Amino acid sequence: MTAPAARIDALRRQIEDANHRYYVLDDPAIPDAEYDAMMRELEALEAEHPALASPDSPTRTVGARPDGGFPEVRHAIPMLSLANAFEDPDGGDDDRLRYREVAEFERRIEDRLGTRAPRFSVEPKLDGLAISLRYEHGLFVQGATRGDGATGEDVTANLRQVRSVPLKLLGGAAPAVLEVRGEIYMPRKAFEAWNAQALARNERLLANPRNGAAGSLRQLDPAVTRRRPLAFFAYGVGEVEGLDLPPTHSETLALLRELGFPVAPEVDVATGFEGLIAYYRRIGALRDTLPYDIDGVVYKLDRYDQQRVLGFVSRAPRWALAHKYPAQEQATVLRAIEIQIGRTGAATPVARLEPVQVAGVTVTNATLHNADQIARLDVREGDTVIVRRAGDVIPEIVRVVEDRRPPGAVPWSMPAACPVCGSELVREEGEAAYRCTGGLACGAQRKEALRHFASRRAMDIEGLGEKQADALVEYGFVRSVADLYALDVPDLVRMKAALDATTAADLLQAVADSRGALRLDDEARALLEQDPPDWRRAEFLRRHLQVDPAAGKLATKWAENLVAGIDASRRTTLPRFLFALGIPHLGETTAKTLAQWLGRLEFVREVPAVVLQALPDIGAEVARSIATFFEQPGNAAVVDALLAAGIRFEDEGRPDPALRERLGLAHLLAALPVAKLGDKSAQRLAETYGSLDALLQANASGWAGAGASAAGAENLQAYLADPAARAALVAADRAMARLLEAAPARERRAAGPLDGKSVVLTGTLASMTRDEAKARLEALGAKAAGSVSAKTSFVVAGEAAGSKLAKAEALGIEVWDEAKLLAFLERHA
Repeated sequence: MTAPAARIDALRRQIEDANHRYYVLDDPAIPDAEYDAMMRELEALEAEHPALASPDSPTRTVGARPDGGFPEVRHAIPMLSLANAFEDPDGGDDDRLRYREVAEFERRIEDRLGTRAPRFSVEPKLDGLAISLRYEHGLFVQGATRGDGATGEDVTANLRQVRSVPLKLLGGAAPAVLEVRGEIYMPRKAFEAWNAQALARNERLLANPRNGAAGSLRQLDPAVTRRRPLAFFAYGVGEVEGLDLPPTHSETLALLRELGFPVAPEVDVATGFEGLIAYYRRIGALRDTLPYDIDGVVYKLDRYDQQRVLGFVSRAPRWALAHKYPAQEQATVLRAIEIQIGRTGAATPVARLEPVQVAGVTVTNATLHNADQIARLDVREGDTVIVRRAGDVIPEIVRVVEDRRPPGAVPWSMPAACPVCGSELVREEGEAAYRCTGGLACGAQRKEALRHFASRRAMDIEGLGEKQADALVEYGFVRSVADLYALDVPDLVRMKAALDATTAADLLQAVADSRGALRLDDEARALLEQDPPDWRRAEFLRRHLQVDPAAGKLATKWAENLVAGIDASRRTTLPRFLFALGIPHLGETTAKTLAQWLGRLEFVREVPAVVLQALPDIGAEVARSIATFFEQPGNAAVVDALLAAGIRFEDEGRPDPALRERLGLAHLLAALPVAKLGDKSAQRLAETYGSLDALLQANASGWAGAGASAAGAENLQAYLADPAARAALVAADRAMARLLEAAPARERRAAGPLDGKSVVLTGTLASMTRDEAKARLEALGAKAAGSVSAKTSFVVAGEAAGSKLAKAEALGIEVWDEAKLLAFLERHA
């Protein structure tokens, strides 16, 4: 076999395989751009070697035959594909060189028709699934896919589920037969919403809107298709009986609209080569904002009589052309998978790619969403992957070309530690994302941590807004929240000077304008004038920029106020401090619970999750989050630094005496993840052995004799055979003992008037803030809740109360206005 023959044979086999995957399996393995390149190479080789041409070549056929999943439908008129034209960026500014294939298409039509500047119907080329809709006497009777052009699949039942497909024609007398051709597609917003929901459910994502449309339409169960957000646009007709069509394609599209078919609003007419290119550019400028995906535009000679003169070649009409835009999907090699930590600690895998042009932009990175998505795609470093970029959407990897996987490529797994701070990455139960537990110590989370720490409900540092917080972190004055307490007025003046200056020259000018209040040393001036360094860094500013407010007119009141606000925050309450730390899942209510029951920060820091679970309204997930936070060395170091900076609590005390009723050996045993060891068995074991040391000296037979079930005793023995589990239980028992030792004996107190009552506040109060009202109600024994439920005792509703008031009224819950609240508080003052 000659070299050209071998190459032609290889290309045909590759294209036929791609056709089967694209049209039959709805699982394309290569991007459109690569397919187009192979097809163009094959066309060129067959033209150069006509003896090697074949009637069954992919260049003379359309798509692929159906796979047998649906009944076959033979098209009365073949559904042909279109020849493609591509932009040549090497053509420069000359449109006839840059769009050479379009110019040749238009010139051939002019030559054959003997006319100049013919008129075309022009439309966007939707990236969906081509279908045929057959109507008999006005009623929809059959729908089919294009298939191989001659034969498609009967998907009538599924097409009936697409709301934009008319089931009956509008208007009066209906033709005996009308076959309408068009595109099933998935709107962008619907596609994005579908994938967002799938991501939240840890389900497989749709690769792109086209795959989503094709896969949805070819579901064997129409109910599945009905749930998918599909739409339809008509773009032409096939077989017609009993209806005289207008003389032009553009008028036919207008007629289809009158009959009830949706037609893309961007369809238009254009004259000559210049009109075609103007349309191509206009739609190209709109491409990223259109509500549906397109991969090009289509030019069709508008007059049907002129179409008939031109006729067809092999698989495509001579009178139509698809002008493609730069592909939105391309193949490239994945060099590495790295973890990016977001401002809230979310760990997102990011693909580092061999640079590739996608939709006219060089792409080097792509999102992989989360570890579940990587596992679903089975993405491995070294793989050839398909990257998609549509509009402003972040590029993403949609599939792997497994045939090109290098030997030795291994499955990827999420690393155990944060790449920024080294803290543990954890995945909470039921969540798709991993999070860094570094919190206060993680550089990636500093800005968010500082904003939250200084917020009104936390440390309430007046004057520290979002802009100032971000600048303090960005310029290096604050590396952790503890650094706030080392700031002085000159530091803040230095930072503001840097913040106000756009360039090094601006900083020099600010120094000149300050009349001696700001002074740069000679070394800094030389650096700034000749080779500007990273002059916004705190180290540079502190070393080279001297601040003397007394030497000139320098406004420092804001800096003095902020330093005073930081200093005032040193005296706070334990709940505010705990909330300020930004511990995941720890809100204000939980912070109050910890402070009320444990009394001191030292106990909050050392008590393990299994003990925390004994506190009211603290479940396993919240308890794990709190314990994990304080276990991280970086977080512990920041808390120590805050205490060393003078943070003190006005309300620290001893643990709540009621802990003695909640904690004990029975609680520890019942909280263990041991099957068949329930609360009753745990209580009986605790009563029998009295202490953990005594229980650990026994074995399964002894435990069964002491009241545990045989299965529970065996499971407990297996659990404690793990040295780590045994050590954790012993540590929890020791921490519990220290806590109970510090707790005083319980004293009887007078019952509050709201003991056992659950209260919800909503709306705005005139005489006090909601926080103040909540504090006064809690002092009387109430539990303040954030949402209304059947367990709510009453709702306090101020001005502009919304959905909570409506829900309370619907449930028949008592509602207090502000006057009733004030009267009650006055009676119990």
